[in-house]
Amino acid sequence: MRQLALDALELAKGRGVQYADVRVVESETQDLSTRNGRVSQVTGSDSTGIGIRILAEGAWGFAATDDLSRDGIDKAVFKARAIAKASAMAKLGDVVLAPEQSWTAEWDSPCAVDPFRISVQKKLDYLLKVDEALRSNKAVTLTETSFHGTRTRQWFANSEGSVIGQTRTVTGAGCACYVFKDGDLQKRSYPNSFGGQYQLKGWELIDEIDMLRRAPSLAEEAAMLHAADPCPAGEHPLILDSSQLGLQIHESIGHPIELDRVLGSEANYAGMSFLTLDQLRRLRYGSPMVHVVSDATIAHGPGLGTFAFDDEGVPAQRTDIIREGLFTGYLTSRESAGAIGENRSNGCMRAADWDRLPLIRMTNTSLEPGAQTLDEVFDVPHGIYMETNKSWSIDDKRYNFQFGCEAAWEIRDGRRVRMLKNPVYSGISTEFWNVCEAIANRDHWTLWGVPNCGKGQPEQVMGTGHGASPSRFRGIQTGAL
Repeated sequence: MRQLALDALELAKGRGVQYADVRVVESETQDLSTRNGRVSQVTGSDSTGIGIRILAEGAWGFAATDDLSRDGIDKAVFKARAIAKASAMAKLGDVVLAPEQSWTAEWDSPCAVDPFRISVQKKLDYLLKVDEALRSNKAVTLTETSFHGTRTRQWFANSEGSVIGQTRTVTGAGCACYVFKDGDLQKRSYPNSFGGQYQLKGWELIDEIDMLRRAPSLAEEAAMLHAADPCPAGEHPLILDSSQLGLQIHESIGHPIELDRVLGSEANYAGMSFLTLDQLRRLRYGSPMVHVVSDATIAHGPGLGTFAFDDEGVPAQRTDIIREGLFTGYLTSRESAGAIGENRSNGCMRAADWDRLPLIRMTNTSLEPGAQTLDEVFDVPHGIYMETNKSWSIDDKRYNFQFGCEAAWEIRDGRRVRMLKNPVYSGISTEFWNVCEAIANRDHWTLWGVPNCGKGQPEQVMGTGHGASPSRFRGIQTGAL
């Protein structure tokens, strides 16, 4: 793969080409699932191809192919050059890339137990045991479990001299149970909704989340929701568990800070952003205890936004996004960094696969842990605690939002006193973060994987990471669906 990347780069370089890079990507995936005690899915796929970017006449051209012969790559190079030439005819200005030194590196993500060396039968046996444990509660109507594994090997080379190889292994798993009664359907998921937890790990993640241990109480909670009262309407202190807070970060901080969205590149597909350029280092985004970072380094954790280099050959970095409540940074690329006066990209360009153009994407956008114990976070005379996302809605500038959760509890004097069903809360992004008044410490911080973030046309679906610990917000509007 390395030599293939170098050979393709030589074909891509030529007269009139200001810059070129190539990515050779080889990936394999496996998806397993069960439903009501039966195997419902056993699928696997693999893919290999090359993507070629060329900057010529001040404009980009991109083409990709899975024909890795010299003739196939030569045709892709010709197409990329032709697209660059056509794009130059409609450009508003020349593309200017922030400088970046050349790098030579190889990197493998941590993986203690290779998930692809665990037999399919062993994986299914485990999922079926979890499924059976969920169904041991006779009130349960439907059960689901799932496993996902992906391994991606990539070689990147550019005309500035970088040659970088990376291998990333992702594992994900989760379970859910549904209880249908008297026309009402209630659901509980673990360790998170929409597929569970995903991290840059191997099979060891399955042992860590221990779905088999959690299954009986999960089924019991799903049944209990039917007898629960609806979440009361009104303004209350709101405590969110770390998984729901991760999604809140994703929608109300992660997407607004994508600089291409701010500059208008995403307007047609997914809207723009309320974070206009004049607000950088001026906007009071949150309360003084709110510290948010975008961190792609392995030191931050095994997130879906963790890597050694982005898809422009820029090293993984840690960037302050909100510091002591003040908005301090965007996610940038080599092309966009200059728009905010930066002389270097902070390394956020990623492509979902070899046949997609790199875009600015969230890495691990995380709320830093606070100083409070969990008891201190819950220490309110009266409040609402919600956990596990059920639904989300936010406007195309990422400002007004409403989220629903699977379950909630009423809190009195720091203790859960009753379960509540169908909870929702709503607000405005900056107003919400400005009333953050307690954040649990590192002992309760989790780096969650969001595997299904969509962006771009044609759409690219890929993973991001969000670290958070349970936190409390003052005077949030709550209610029930």
